[in-house]
Amino acid sequence: MTRLVTGRTRVAAVLGQPVRHSLSPVIHNAGFESLDVDWTYVALPTPLEQLENVLAMCRTEALAGVSVTMPLKTAAFEAMDELSPAARVLRSVNTISIDEGRLTGHSTDGDGLVDSLVDESVTVAGSSILLLGWGGAARSVADAVLRAGAREVVVTNRSGVDPTDLADVCPLATSMPWNRRDEETFRFDVVINCTSVGMGDDTATPIDVGRLSPKTAVVDLVYHPMETSLLAGARRRGCAVVGGLGMLVHQAARQQEIWLGRRPDPAVMKAAALQALADRR
Repeated sequence: MTRLVTGRTRVAAVLGQPVRHSLSPVIHNAGFESLDVDWTYVALPTPLEQLENVLAMCRTEALAGVSVTMPLKTAAFEAMDELSPAARVLRSVNTISIDEGRLTGHSTDGDGLVDSLVDESVTVAGSSILLLGWGGAARSVADAVLRAGAREVVVTNRSGVDPTDLADVCPLATSMPWNRRDEETFRFDVVINCTSVGMGDDTATPIDVGRLSPKTAVVDLVYHPMETSLLAGARRRGCAVVGGLGMLVHQAARQQEIWLGRRPDPAVMKAAALQALADRR
């Protein structure tokens, strides 16, 4: 049933450029419906040069909650009045809560990934984890899995990993040369692809799937396509596999918990996202 939007309806939005094809409105509106709250969620295209103006509007509470996506996460971090511990460490904001004109920045991406692994019965606590890539997503994941009790986190990146940067974000993580990743993957409990390799029509894989141990869980943050070449190859090896849609859904659920004090039903949100992806085919 379509929910009626009135003058009392509170509005949340995702800021970024581009956001036309974002799944966030579908996911969040399903979450609001599961909570039976009078909120709605829209995509608000926001070039970097307009972010300051949009945040000024947020201070008037014209928006009740804000999600932030590329390329605005670092700029949003710099504009906040307050920061959550994760956002402060990562120097990145993907969620803004608004209270009496003050903006607080949060980061829910990494915790959303951990939630999705729990959903799929993949153990984080006590596990050794290999992260492929060292962009914003990898940073948030490294921070979250270490807080969730990972025994070891090793990062490898095509262009290398700055030791100072790694120490600032995740002092307990270590790095490994990119050219060693294939010979090392077998020893990890979990391998997480945080690169864009495999997105869209790209059939490449960031590792040699033939070297995976069947005991390794393989996670791909890419969710378009739902099953990347990496996940398909890992499945053939007998590995447990987890796609990126769960992270998108669970980080959104955590955003709503920040705004509303209650967490929506992730299963309802995921079902809505899957239907939207099916409708786009």
